[in-house]
Amino acid sequence: MKYRHILIIVLLILVVDQSLKFWIKTNMFMQQEFIIFPNWFRIHFIENEGMAYGLKFGGDFGKIFLTLFRLVAVVFGFYYLNKLVKEKYHKGLLICGALILAGAAGNLIDSMFYGLIFNDSVGYEVAKFMPAGGGYGSFLHGRVVDMLYFPLYEGYLPSWVPFKGGDYFVFFRPVFNVADAAISVGVVTILLFQKKFFAAHQHPKQPTESNNTVTNDHIA
Repeated sequence: MKYRHILIIVLLILVVDQSLKFWIKTNMFMQQEFIIFPNWFRIHFIENEGMAYGLKFGGDFGKIFLTLFRLVAVVFGFYYLNKLVKEKYHKGLLICGALILAGAAGNLIDSMFYGLIFNDSVGYEVAKFMPAGGGYGSFLHGRVVDMLYFPLYEGYLPSWVPFKGGDYFVFFRPVFNVADAAISVGVVTILLFQKKFFAAHQHPKQPTESNNTVTNDHIA
């Protein structure tokens, strides 16, 4: 697998991720949703202040830190994947690395630029691209657009369920985006197939003094 194939995978995921986010941002108001498949798949527009799946990280300073961390991680990711390609690592590992890199880059674009190029989605108002009055935030302070929602189960849990019995429960509750999904698929696949992915590059055990010693007990 060549490095240009990595770049193509990253570019394709970025195009899909950013195209969907752009459409959501310019066609839907906050919390609006469309039901795609009843009872299990919806397009539900929210904006995420922090990390993937709606997690948050430490206010304004945390936002800047997280965005800069993503930037460093993406730059290093391109360098490191190029290194893995040259060392001829397993194709599956390279594809997973491309998925993770594309996902990180997709959310990084939101964090860096969306505050500059979109105004806020307030109430029933749909955001405009490059509004005359400027965007809703400054550089590095954009919010990540999320929209994929899979509430596979919604209802009250049976009373016999420990701790949560009788509570209203939704599975899967987090709303995420294509970039989040790419990161998750890449990470989980590496964890599941790590032995196969790294087998050809594992260093053989170095011989020790004990297993190289020739015994002469039975030599006359």
